[in-house]
Amino acid sequence: MGIYQTHILKNGLKIIHQRIAGKAAWCGLIIGVGSRDENPEEEGIAHFIEHVIFKGTEKRKAYHILSRIEDVGGELNAYTTKEDTCIYASFLPKDYERTLELFSDIVFNSVFPEKEILKEKEVVIDEINSYKDSPGELIFDDFEGLIYRDYPIGRNILGSEQAVKKIQRADILSFVKRNYRPDRMVISSIGDISFERLIYLIEKYFGDIPGGETALVRRKPEVYVPQVKEMVMDTYQNHCIIGNIAYDYTQDNRLALSLLVNILGGSGMNSRLNLNIREKYGLAYNVEAVYTPYSDTGVFSVYFGCDAKDLDKCMRLCRKEMAELCEIPLGRMQLKKAKAQMIGQMTLVSENYENMMLSIGKSFLIYGKVDELEDICVEVQDIKSDLLQQIAQDILAEEKQSVLIYK
Repeated sequence: MGIYQTHILKNGLKIIHQRIAGKAAWCGLIIGVGSRDENPEEEGIAHFIEHVIFKGTEKRKAYHILSRIEDVGGELNAYTTKEDTCIYASFLPKDYERTLELFSDIVFNSVFPEKEILKEKEVVIDEINSYKDSPGELIFDDFEGLIYRDYPIGRNILGSEQAVKKIQRADILSFVKRNYRPDRMVISSIGDISFERLIYLIEKYFGDIPGGETALVRRKPEVYVPQVKEMVMDTYQNHCIIGNIAYDYTQDNRLALSLLVNILGGSGMNSRLNLNIREKYGLAYNVEAVYTPYSDTGVFSVYFGCDAKDLDKCMRLCRKEMAELCEIPLGRMQLKKAKAQMIGQMTLVSENYENMMLSIGKSFLIYGKVDELEDICVEVQDIKSDLLQQIAQDILAEEKQSVLIYK
């Protein structure tokens, strides 16, 4: 048996747990619904709910929700993506019941007080405006809006200021009723508690909540046409993304693409883009390649920020590195080093238990299983140079790239 234990309640709620000996525990409730699942008139509501879900339940005020975990030294947090929403906490293992009861209360018993909704609109609008002051982050969302134009997945997770102002309590209740169902949820846990005890507690606080029958239907992006767009943003630097659509969660080549992206511009300082653009020429402080898979599509992108006078040269250097991966197969030693680096990075990440808790939960939600680290490492070792070249030609070819520039 693997290190992860899994169980599914009768109402469809999934549970995944890894028991470890330690003085801290991590637990999250992941809901497989995000901003792309909003109706057109609901823009920004998935993220807004992530805020107001902490503002009061049938038996707790906002202060009592926030204090419930923090009073015993833990931390409570949440996030929203395009395809999921998560409430998670870190705490002492003795406080598992306290944490799970709170999760159940805020997810299924929140009352969304009108005065809190009005107050939180100002908070979220401030968040939207602060995001506009971070062009290196904002450009990723605008790029997805460019390549997924007219599709829900292309919308900004935060929504617009105008959309947030229009959100009403009735809209929130409707979205929650439609989407916050046990059969679309996973409770993921890493900590020192027996699996039997964990199941007992989850059954106690979640077992009586009815599941649903209707499947979540998403509008898949069908047509991709490369786009080029420049936006005048009055930023000190120019910011640029070059990218393409890529493989979704279900496609076999996603791991090989992750390896290719790591070689091109991953987190290591020895990536090709970093060695060339930053180390050799000193043209950019930050240059990176990113691969983001979704349930039915994916995004590959290269991002950099640079002085306006260096924009064209940086773009040429990025295209040169991508072209080389398309045209020249990796040598045996290059490939061996790249695999060793990726395996080392994955192993180090596996020691961050909060990240691992979220990762295994999302994997169980999407695939119904979690691949062991050792199995993933074997898959990485099996990747061949000709496959990487084939993927490069499929994803990195210049004629398939879209470009977004902030000037």
